[in-house]
This record gives sequence, structure tokens and C-alpha cells, in this order.
Amino acid sequence: MKKIWTTLLLGWTLTAFTGCAPKAPQPTESTSYEPLTVEVPARPAGQKDVIELTAPALDTVRVGFIGLGMRGLSAVERWTHLPETRIVALCDLLPPNVERSMKIVRNAEREEPATYTGDETAWKQLCERPDIDLVYIASDWKHHAEMGVYAMEQGKHVAIEVPAALTLDEIWSLVNTAERTRKHCLQLENCVYDFFELTTLNMAQQGLFGEVLHVEGAYIHHLEEFWPYYWNNWRLDYNRAFRGDVYATHGMGPACQLLNIHRGDRLTTLVAMDTKAVTGPELVKQFQNEEAPDFQNGDHTMTFLRTLEGKTIHIQHDVMNPRPYSRMYQLTGTKGFANKYPIEQYVFQPEQLQQADLPDPENLNSHAPVSDSVKEALMTQYKPRILRELEEKAREVGGHGGMDFLMDYRLVYCLRNGLPLDMDVYDLAEWCCLAELTRLSIENGSAPVAVPDFTRGAWDKVIGYRHAFAR
Repeated sequence: MKKIWTTLLLGWTLTAFTGCAPKAPQPTESTSYEPLTVEVPARPAGQKDVIELTAPALDTVRVGFIGLGMRGLSAVERWTHLPETRIVALCDLLPPNVERSMKIVRNAEREEPATYTGDETAWKQLCERPDIDLVYIASDWKHHAEMGVYAMEQGKHVAIEVPAALTLDEIWSLVNTAERTRKHCLQLENCVYDFFELTTLNMAQQGLFGEVLHVEGAYIHHLEEFWPYYWNNWRLDYNRAFRGDVYATHGMGPACQLLNIHRGDRLTTLVAMDTKAVTGPELVKQFQNEEAPDFQNGDHTMTFLRTLEGKTIHIQHDVMNPRPYSRMYQLTGTKGFANKYPIEQYVFQPEQLQQADLPDPENLNSHAPVSDSVKEALMTQYKPRILRELEEKAREVGGHGGMDFLMDYRLVYCLRNGLPLDMDVYDLAEWCCLAELTRLSIENGSAPVAVPDFTRGAWDKVIGYRHAFAR
């Protein structure tokens, strides 16, 4: 009994009977811990960065599609609604996918495109066509980077579905090819075009949140009903083979735009950890009828990142377990707060809204969300130009509520006007690099890992993220 009393209540007894608290551990000499690093290859001789890259304006954007499954098929349908475009060619390994896409083009009374199918290298023939300006890649992940590099080498701009690259080698290959060929290399990240994200970004750019200090993002989506539709189980196989956040771009894209990444600030360090894999091996047993003791991807992955300016980002990934869909979009600023999941909310210091024409402004405070009427008034007042011009059409055409259409429309708009695209190859690199860097952190006891500067010194050539518009 005496031993238990001494062991469990030592701190209390010392304070109660002697009036002294237990002594705190004495500080020792601090140790400097350097993060793990990866190689940053030197820029090849004769190349320069593609910050704010422009290309000659195109009267008509002539496009070829590679990969006509779930994402590719819907992309073809959206492009039939885009003016001044021509669908030149369609390619998929499976003939039924090509035929379904061809039917969409015919129903839209568009000129009939050429088709490529039945051969694993047929996509190269599409890239080699001289009458294509843009190659739109929606194949399985493992072919994204290879196809993007080859298309740029054939003189084409490329738009690549997420994630556009899976390894650092693939990322550097895309960066170097874009710099060498001076061709646009865009990752098709649709979540930066969601209406709430676009409006909140505009509020942030107008200073409504003060200085944005912390942002959050995620891809939390129970994919149970989708697993059977990935051709040859390619997505499940990838999760089985690789550990880390393999699908970070939906959270990273909006977060990095809010923080002006490589537009005045840059990512410096990340730390990651994950849970054990429980549901993943069960999915392999269910869909492939085999045991998977080697399953690598943890059911839930968390990543924390720091920027050079002392800002932070929190990213999560979970496609295995039952949870409400969430991209965890959130920002914390010195004068305000925004949150999209599970509900859309804004919080502000009252003085931030003094000049706004708002209903019931007397109820404003900094520790509760504004009312729905105030939120709607703010979203109307701060609606960005993209939504003012295109929201109605986007809702009509659709694609994740319209954000997919906005993504495609902006791509065509910038190509037709010879403007920098909304996202460049360095955005692609920064948002995709988590796949390999989080694995490196996790496999080394959640050690800090340095994030490469993919611009190789050009991260502050432009200050502040912005969408380009023609005069």
C-alpha cells in the first residue's frame, strides 16, 4: 500500500505536505534535427522555369482524349458544351469505352473523331497527330506521367487527371519536359473550382480573413461502391503496393492556393503518420479472392506541412472506412475562419464586416458562425468573376455540381486567349509529391521530410495567386 501511495501520489503529497511542486526536468543542451532530404536535380542546361508560361492563342482548341472510363467519359460529354473546341480523337484500350464516348459526340452533333483502341500503345498514335493541340489524359494513374511526357514531346499541351504523378522521378520528368518543350502541363484538379472554395479564396485575397495561418484539406470518401469499377482492380492494387497519402491533391489544391504556394511562399517540411491497414486487406480478399498480409496503405493517413512563412497545412486521406464524404476544407486567419465540412461556416471579427451591406449585423461576433442570411449575403458580395460569368452554365452542364465544367472551361479560355493557366506544372509537383514524401516520413518513424523546391528558385517570382483574364 505504501508503494502504491508513493508511486501514484508523489506529486500531490510533495505539494500538499511540503508546499513544493515536483521539480521540472532540467533543460539539456538542445539538439538540432535535420529533416530527411531527397535529391533536387539541377535544371538541365538551356532550360528555364515556366512560371506564368504563355503559349500562342488558339482560335479552336483541338483535343484528343486518352482513357474513356469513369472520368474520361464524363469529360467528353462536358467538352461537347464548350464553344470553340473540336474533339479530334478518342482513345481507350477497351472498344466499348470508345463506342460510348463516340455516341456522346454524335448525339451532340459534333464532327466525328478518329478512334484508337485495342492496343496498349495506341495512345501514342493519338499524341503524334499534327491536328491536336491538347491531350486530355484520364487513364489509370500508373500511365499518367508517361503519357504526359510523351504528349509534350510531340508538341502538345497536356491536361492530366489526378494524381498526375506518383513518384518524384515522374514529377521531375514532367517538370523538366514542360520546361524544355515550353508546353502547358496542367493537373485536372477540379476541387479548386468548387463554388465555396472559389468564393472563400476571393474573400481571402480581399483580406477578409486577415493573414491566413492554417489550412486543412482531405480526401475522405468511402469507395466501397466504386472498387468493382476500376479496370483490373488497378486502384486497389496501387493501395496494396504503396504506403502514404497516395491521393492528396483534392485537399492540397485549395490549401496551396490560399497560401500562395510558389507565389510568395513555399512548402518546406512535412511529417506523416498512418493507422494500420485493416479494411484494405479485406477488400483484396473480397474482390480478388486472396489474402493480402503485404497490404501497405494504412486505412487513414495524416500529414502536417509547414511553409517558409510559418504557415501550416493538415491533410488527411481515408477511402477505406464508412464516413461522410469530406474534403475537410478549412482555413484559420487572424481575422476570420472558414469551414466547409460538415457544414459551410464563416466566422469573422465583427470589424471585418463593418463596410459590408449585411442583414442583422448586430449579431456578429468572433466566436460563433455568422447566420445563414449573412453567409449568403457575403457569398453573393464576394462571388468571384468566374462564378459571376459561369455559375448558371456550370450548374446546367454539371460534373460534381459544376466544378468539373468550370475546370474545363477555364482551361479552354486560357488556351484560346494565350494566358497562363490557373494551375501549372509546379502546382502538379507540389500537390503530388506527398505520395512519396509521406511514405518516406512514415517508414522512418514519422520523421520530418524536406519538401523539394520544384521551381528550383523561382517560387517568389510572382507574389499572390490569381486567375488570368483577357483584357
